[in-house]
Amino acid sequence: MLNLYTDATPNGLKISIALEEMGLEYATHQVFLGGEQQTPDFTSLNPNQKIPVLVDDGQVVTESGAILIHLAEKTGKFLPSDPKQRTATIEALMFQMASVGPMFGQYLVFAAAWGNKFPDVTGRYFTEVSRLMGVLNTRLEGQDYLAGDEFTIADMAVAPWIRLCGLHPACSDLPLAANANLNNWWDRVAARPAVQRGFDNPAPFAPEKQFQGFVDAVVGLGGLHKAA
Repeated sequence: MLNLYTDATPNGLKISIALEEMGLEYATHQVFLGGEQQTPDFTSLNPNQKIPVLVDDGQVVTESGAILIHLAEKTGKFLPSDPKQRTATIEALMFQMASVGPMFGQYLVFAAAWGNKFPDVTGRYFTEVSRLMGVLNTRLEGQDYLAGDEFTIADMAVAPWIRLCGLHPACSDLPLAANANLNNWWDRVAARPAVQRGFDNPAPFAPEKQFQGFVDAVVGLGGLHKAA
């Protein structure tokens, strides 16, 4: 049995999607990010105190990109064996890890957690996220998925972030509709039954609690990371 320690955040949900797509049996342990990630038990799994964490037959795997690669190699699914296609998949995955996720995350910090207190900073991240969506749109030109014509772990990694465009009010003005290739890709990915199941596991906490956990965990704003 695989054990997933997670929450209903984009980084967490990408692993739920992978587990559902791969048909693996797993148990979900939801972590409230308003402080449960700092407990001794969770910290013993990940000293960085971040979700997701996967425990696979005693092996602890942290960092969502690493977990996706681990699961793909474990099952032989969603990471092509052809060297060129494999490299393209890992390249697209790293683009999500290094650019899409961090920039979306910072945009949400300043637009939502900080309540747009610093509009110039919010605008900087809105512009950068919009640019990255254009990069994804270009990458999808002439192909169905981010690494070619095959659905891979790269698509699993990006999907929860693009989902925010229709889910989070702060993201509603991002240019998804203006990027036709990306918009069509999102429609294809979101229609997959396993992706839909992954988005539902775990369900978010009540909105007020989910948002409070987000605020609490923001370095420089919430109380979880104040200097001693």
